Amino acid sequence: TFGVCTTLGASNVSFGLPVRPLLNGAFLSMAVYAGLDAPITDPTVESYMDAIRAAEVLTGKDTGADDFIWYAKRKSADVSEGSSSITSSNPSVVPELSEIILGGFEDKAVQATEILLKTKTPLEIIDDVIVPTMEQSGKLYEKGTIFLPQMIRSADTVKKAFDVLKLALEKEGGHESAGRIALATVKGDIHDIGKNIVKSMLENYGYEIIDLGKDVPPEVVVQTAKKENLRLVGLSALMTTTIRNMEETIRQIRAANLSCKIMVGGAVLTKEYAARIGADYYCANAIDSVRVAKAVLKGEEK
Repeated sequence: TFGVCTTLGASNVSFGLPVRPLLNGAFLSMAVYAGLDAPITDPTVESYMDAIRAAEVLTGKDTGADDFIWYAKRKSADVSEGSSSITSSNPSVVPELSEIILGGFEDKAVQATEILLKTKTPLEIIDDVIVPTMEQSGKLYEKGTIFLPQMIRSADTVKKAFDVLKLALEKEGGHESAGRIALATVKGDIHDIGKNIVKSMLENYGYEIIDLGKDVPPEVVVQTAKKENLRLVGLSALMTTTIRNMEETIRQIRAANLSCKIMVGGAVLTKEYAARIGADYYCANAIDSVRVAKAVLKGEEK
């Protein structure tokens, strides 16, 4: 109401009660959620600091969970591979594009790409730098060395580099797409975060994506696959209540005698259930979708 900052002594709430750190930690989380700016508490109690860091992620104060991820890696003493950081204080020093991508430094991607274009062709940059770096990012994610916010930032950084490369390719007369794929969140499901991550990842590997959006009726997927003569379609569902619509979409694709392969993904899916509803491939994450695309459109082993 008044736009002022707030502070409070967080430990008084548990005075006279047993197991005080448990109550204090819960109260800290509730207070930060309510908008507390500066709690007065004992910073040597690890559970208090954990509660504050976690609450700041969930309230959006810790943008991209940067502080939380750094703290978690430091806490587990895992600060080696994949935690690339750009420490140079000299603004004229431009790090390697691969390091920029892994670090998710969007603001540095354009300049680094322009510098590379002086010695490499756009396709060489894509094949020799971007694709291997994205594969490395995927492997680090699968190992738990980096986490989803970091992988998304890497993908967004690649987009900045691709903007520069697309202009260069247009001057050279364009380049051939790695293949076309339709993606859709099935009817009744309005959650498309996962689909959008998959879209971004596939685009970074050179695939042309037909994004049908969310809450997509089966008929639209069938019509698109038929009209565009697609070899691969990706379906996403986040809720148990919309899995049946995914199954119906697959059924209609099969009924239309389309030859396209179908990959599916979503939090409620398992490999076994995906096979049960007739999908060709189950993707546990965005990296899996890249493997499937390579297997279907390039004939590479998945």
